[in-house]
Amino acid sequence: MKTLTALLTAAAVVATTSGTAFAACTNDTWNKINERGKIVVGVKADTKPWGFLDSSGALVGMEADMAAEVAETLGVELELVGVQSSNRMQFLEQGKIDLMIATMSDRTDRRAIVGIVQPNYYTSGTNIMAPKALGITEWTDLTDKPVCGKQGAFYNKIVEERYGAKIIAFTGNAEAKQALRDKKCVAWVYDDSSIAADLASGEYDDYEMPLKTEDDNPWGLAVPLGEQSCVFGRFMSGMQYDWLQSGKLLELEEKWGIQKSAFLEAQQARFKDWLAE
Repeated sequence: MKTLTALLTAAAVVATTSGTAFAACTNDTWNKINERGKIVVGVKADTKPWGFLDSSGALVGMEADMAAEVAETLGVELELVGVQSSNRMQFLEQGKIDLMIATMSDRTDRRAIVGIVQPNYYTSGTNIMAPKALGITEWTDLTDKPVCGKQGAFYNKIVEERYGAKIIAFTGNAEAKQALRDKKCVAWVYDDSSIAADLASGEYDDYEMPLKTEDDNPWGLAVPLGEQSCVFGRFMSGMQYDWLQSGKLLELEEKWGIQKSAFLEAQQARFKDWLAE
C-alpha cells in the first residue's frame, strides 16, 4: 500500500506541475484509507445476488466480492456497510463510506453529487421473465399477448408501442410475478438485473430471461466527488478497466448464478489486448 501510495503521490506532483485536475486534489479519502489501513465500502444489503445478507448476517454478493478485491489490491482491511438506494450517495457524501459499489445507474444528476468513475462496470435494461415452456425467443413474440408489469415503469409504454404487447400493470412486483405464476400473462417485463436476481434465487427454475436486453442504463461505482479525478478516482478507474478486460466480472456473474451479460462480453472484447493471441 505504501509503495502504491508513493507512486501515485509522485504522479500527482507531476500532474500538478503540468496544470491538470490534480492541482486541486486533497486526496483526503485516499490518505485516510492509507493511514488507517482499512477501506469502508457501501454495498447493497437487499439486492441478491449483488449485495445481500447471508444466513449468518454477513454482507455477500458480486459487488461485495468486487469490494474485497479493491481492498486486497490496496493491501488494506475491508469493512462492508449495507446501503440502500435512498441513502447510498448520502453515505458517501457524509464520509460514512469511502467507496460505493451499489447497483447504481450512472445518470447526469448523480454525477453532480458523487464521483462516478469510468469505465462503467455493469449495466441493466429492459427484459422479461417468462416460462421456459413457452419458448419465447423474440420481442415480437409478445405481440397481442398479455404481459405483466409494474405500475409506473417507463418501459411498459415502450414495450406496448414497440412490440404491441398488452401490458397488465400491477401495483407491485410481487403481485405481477404471482400473476405470471397464475398464467394471467405470458411474461413479466422489468429491469433485467432484478429478473436475474430472481432467477438466481432458485425460486424460478421453470422460468428464463430469453430476450436481448434493450435500453441499457450503465451502472457506476463512486468515490467522493472531490476525488473523482484524483488518485482514488484514477485508481478505481484502473480497477474497473482490469475487471472488464480480464473477464473477472464474467467470472463473478457465473459464481453468483447471474445470467451472462452481453454488456460484459462486449466490454471484454472492446478492451482486449491487441497483441494477445
